Amino acid sequence: MNGKINLKELKIVPMECADLINVYAIERSVFSQPWTIGMFVSELRRKDLGIYFVAKTGKKVIGYGGLITIGDEGHIMNLAVDNKFQNQGVGSLLLLNLINAAVKKGAKRLTLEVRKSNSKAQAFYRKFGFSETGIRKEYYHDNKEDAIILWTDDISSNSYRELLKKLKNEQAGE
Repeated sequence: MNGKINLKELKIVPMECADLINVYAIERSVFSQPWTIGMFVSELRRKDLGIYFVAKTGKKVIGYGGLITIGDEGHIMNLAVDNKFQNQGVGSLLLLNLINAAVKKGAKRLTLEVRKSNSKAQAFYRKFGFSETGIRKEYYHDNKEDAIILWTDDISSNSYRELLKKLKNEQAGE
């Protein structure tokens, strides 16, 4: 696989334990503090709270994302795309699916943390209506880097749904 994908052939499906070897390989290549396979297994068992998807081209997992919902809030736990497939819309499609699933579970707002140095991720999430609301000092244990806390406005509002529609149309090339 050369790294170029056709988004029309990309499938976003619920993550299964059988996907975890590929998910873990991506996790290790993308994050300096990767989750363990056991952490993913634990999250997949929390079906009442967790929503996890993988992006597949054919049978190959090229990205994944997950969130938990508690009450009317969703917390994005992770979102990653294999380095060979980044900047092609895979992350956007995963996030769109996570947001829609969160709305179905009753979430009104979403939150996540991102490294202060990760301006690329910050710009990505801002495109989806996330804005900075605070800082978690020394949040990342590997280098004591601060995390920026991002939140959305009401994801069930008409204005937010319009934003998602616009982003989805951009992904489809319309």
